[in-house]
Parts: sequence; C-alpha cells; structure tokens
Amino acid sequence: MAGVEIVTVKDSEDGLRLDRFLKGRYPALGFAQLQKILRTGQVRVDGARAKPAAKVVAGQSVRVPPLGEASDPAALEKRKKEVSSQDAVFLRQMVIFEDRDLIVLNKPHGLAVQGGSGTTRHIDGMLQALVGPDDERPKLVHRLDRDTAGCLIVAKTRKAAAALAKSFRSRSARKIYWALVPGVPNPTQGRISTYLAKGGEQGMERMRVARHGTEDSSHAITYYAVMDKAANRASWLSLKPVTGRTHQLRAHLEHIGHPILGDPKYGEQLQQFSADLPDKLMLLARRITLPHPRGGTIDVTAPLPEHFRQAFDVFGFEERGGKDPILDAPED
Repeated sequence: MAGVEIVTVKDSEDGLRLDRFLKGRYPALGFAQLQKILRTGQVRVDGARAKPAAKVVAGQSVRVPPLGEASDPAALEKRKKEVSSQDAVFLRQMVIFEDRDLIVLNKPHGLAVQGGSGTTRHIDGMLQALVGPDDERPKLVHRLDRDTAGCLIVAKTRKAAAALAKSFRSRSARKIYWALVPGVPNPTQGRISTYLAKGGEQGMERMRVARHGTEDSSHAITYYAVMDKAANRASWLSLKPVTGRTHQLRAHLEHIGHPILGDPKYGEQLQQFSADLPDKLMLLARRITLPHPRGGTIDVTAPLPEHFRQAFDVFGFEERGGKDPILDAPED
C-alpha cells in the first residue's frame, strides 16, 4: 500500500478542479473518502490547503495522504476488471446517442448519477468501464435526481466536457421534462418564478420557496404547459426549466399546488389515484438540445419509460407527434 505521495499536475490536467484531479488520478477513490481527505486538509497543493473546487495548475505539487486500496495498483486493476465485464454492458444498453465526443444515456428511474452516503452503485462509478483507447475516462457534465429518468449527457474527453459544461453554465442547453401531476394547473400555460433554499426535515434533502434576499437562496424559473388532462383528475405537463436548481421542478410544482405524482419528498401517494399506477416518480428528462463541442447542435429525445407508459394507460393519455407547446415559452 502506498504512503504519502507527492504528485505533479500534468499539462493535460491543468485547470481541473482539485476533487476531479484526484478522482482522475485515483479512480478507485470513493466519494466519502475523497470528501473526508479534502475536508480535513490532508490534501495540500504546493504546501497549502485547498478547497475541492480550486483549480490545479500544471507543475503544481499535490500532497496525497495514504489512500489504502484506492491507491493500490492491484486493487485498481481488480476494480477495472470488475466494472469492464458487467457495467460496460449495462451502460451500453442505455445509450441513445453517441459520437467521438459524447454519449447520451437514457438513465432509468432509481439509478443514482453520483455517489453519496449509502450509495455504492451509480453511473459515475461505472464510467471507468467506458474508458476509450486514449485512456480518457468519460466525465459527467450535469446530473439528474436518482428517481428522474431520461437524457443524461456524458463527455468522452476533457475538452468536450469543458465545452459542454460551459453550455450548461451559460444556459445554452435547452431541457424539456415531462411530468404527471394531480389536478389541472390554472392557467394551463405559465411561468413559475421563486427563490429556493434548502429547508428539509432532519435527514431529508428538500428545497423550499424562500423570500428574495434569504441567505443561500437562488432564483429559479420554470415554464410549464399542459399537454393533456384526465378530466380534472390529473395532467400531463411539459416543463422547461430556465435555471437548474436542486429539485427545482419538484419544488415548483408543489408550490403551485400540483406536486409530481410519486414524489416522496414533494408529491402525493399514487395509490389514491389507482392501484395500477407504478410507485415511481413521474418525471422524465424528455429532450435535451445544446451546442455540440465541434459545432452544430445536439438534439436528443428519450423514449417513454415503462412506468410512464403504464401511467398513460391508466389516465388515457396518448403519446403523440406534433409541436410541444413548451417550445414557444421564453428563454428567460
């Protein structure tokens, strides 16, 4: 097992966040262990403590504490073999678009995008299985909640990741979600604009609508349009978030009195509607459009997942062609 190491930042690593630099150098390093060594100051950059988001510079020296099996070449090689045999097949089954720069996955309900407390199986942890011939590990450029299905973009190279991340930061990425909610919003098309802040019960990550100026609150804007309705019982909505706050769509729909069906944090129990409804969050990242790193535009649509199909059958909704009314919503 390796002890304390002093590693030098390579030219190809220049500009990476410190946490991502460490994850790239030590792929077997778990999320919790990574956060702990950074939080406790065990990692030093040129002799000084640094925050996880600090950017490393080529030529800098990074002190890395003993990492146990995470830095053991034999353990890492074993991990690579384990993920390459089963996770590669699992991820490949999700691919709905791929070229030399990026992959769009159709993420299923219930699969976490990143690790966390108690989460050992997640997409980020499986991406090692898709390392290309240039030995670059694919990188996440955005995320979805565990229980949200649909389009998830993964960059194949660091250059593509930087370009895609810039598109998300500048709001050049256009995302459309579908949701099923109880009742029918009035008006049937509208704009939701609030401030959101963390405010969940103990042990539960939850966002709440906050007053302007509340500490750590962020402005959030969502447009919605009713696609269809089952009398006054339930609605199928198309949603366009302008901002990308944590749980934004879930908190916003609860705020207007129409929480997403199957949402354990913000929604209502599905069984009050029908025992035939699957007990799953009825939120789908349906479509994503954004600039391609090499020019042009990426425009990918996720198919309707099985739990949505079952719910459509219960409510009598029909997936149809034609223009989605949310496309006419403003961009701000």
